[in-house]
Amino acid sequence: MSEIFISSILGKTVINTQGHEIGKLWDLIMVPGEVFPEVSHLLVKKGRRILSIPWNRISLFNRFVISIAGATNHLPEYIAKDGEILVKRDILDKQIVDVNGAKVVRVNDLKLGSYKEHLCIFFVDIGFRGLLRRLGYEHLGEKIAGILKKQLPHQHISWEYVQLLEMNLSRLTLTVAREQMKELHPADLAHIISQIPTKNIQTVLNSLDTETAGEAIHELEPELRSRVISQLDSEQASDILEEMDPDEAADVLGDLPEEKAQELLGLMDVEEAEDIQELMEHEEDTAGGLMNSEFLAISSELTVDDALKEVRLLAPDVETVYYVYVTNPDERLQGVVSLKELIMAPPNSSISELMSTNLKTVDVEAAPEEILEIIAKYNLIAVPVLDKEDKMAGIVTVDDILELFLPYALRRRRHHHH
Repeated sequence: MSEIFISSILGKTVINTQGHEIGKLWDLIMVPGEVFPEVSHLLVKKGRRILSIPWNRISLFNRFVISIAGATNHLPEYIAKDGEILVKRDILDKQIVDVNGAKVVRVNDLKLGSYKEHLCIFFVDIGFRGLLRRLGYEHLGEKIAGILKKQLPHQHISWEYVQLLEMNLSRLTLTVAREQMKELHPADLAHIISQIPTKNIQTVLNSLDTETAGEAIHELEPELRSRVISQLDSEQASDILEEMDPDEAADVLGDLPEEKAQELLGLMDVEEAEDIQELMEHEEDTAGGLMNSEFLAISSELTVDDALKEVRLLAPDVETVYYVYVTNPDERLQGVVSLKELIMAPPNSSISELMSTNLKTVDVEAAPEEILEIIAKYNLIAVPVLDKEDKMAGIVTVDDILELFLPYALRRRRHHHH
């Protein structure tokens, strides 16, 4: 059995071994297979009835002949089951995510092939050619191509890279596609999420771990972001928000209706919820509203070696690990050391000798322009924010401040180069 396109066999006559017609091929039932989805039954339309024939009864299956072995006078009728997956009904013409190309495409045809005695879906055809073939115009395709002087490209995606968008279809999704979804850059994921119908978004998010889902959601435009969060069940939404940096979570919650935001905060870890709540209290366009409350802080009494050990412990919870701030016991800022300086300094020298004390800081009420000016003038990656009592409250990072000033398109481009 060579590879066969589903379009070329739907509607084909199915015969028994004596050559008598049983009916026409109406659809195929798919089940998850070892590697690829497998055909479990052929559905054959005979007059008004639809018969269900298990794959093991099929003796020939190719572009020319589909025949059934054994007695064919008592074939069972097809009874639809919930959650069943039919190729023509559920997969053709549907949108899928091409994980390899990080985009949403439409299935125009499927390529079947045999794998370990089973008939499986190998490829999904998303090209123009697949559409022509489905409509019975494949030869026309060659003609058009002749006129255009170039072959129509065959656009196939191997089933491995398909992430299906319908809830019950996602059972047929391969782990390869799932793994690959994780590897996509959050900006690409956000792009995919913004292209698909809202009802399918949850399916995609379900196949991601919470951290990746959080990053992707943060990349969405605020209005879509709120829609997505409101759609998820609250447990899932609060788990995703917990994985985000507090300033990002505060952004997202700030756009939601008050009671929804409070409900989600209530489901979160108490300390994380408090951090987020504090950030939400600042005006959006001030240093307080832009800052991230997580930063690296150490004591000036440490040696470089101990400081590095501490940084290793603290770093996983912090987004920007470029600067290490030196604070005294009552959280006042004394100095700063860059990670590079820390790595290059002699292990037993002390932080107090190493740190720069001439720090640029901003106040929680500072306006974005002021922050941008300092960051640009002193070429900083982040600037510390001090609260009313001059204690260190957080940092505003260069990317967070640039996002305010860069138009959306540029921002998108910038993310791709990370």
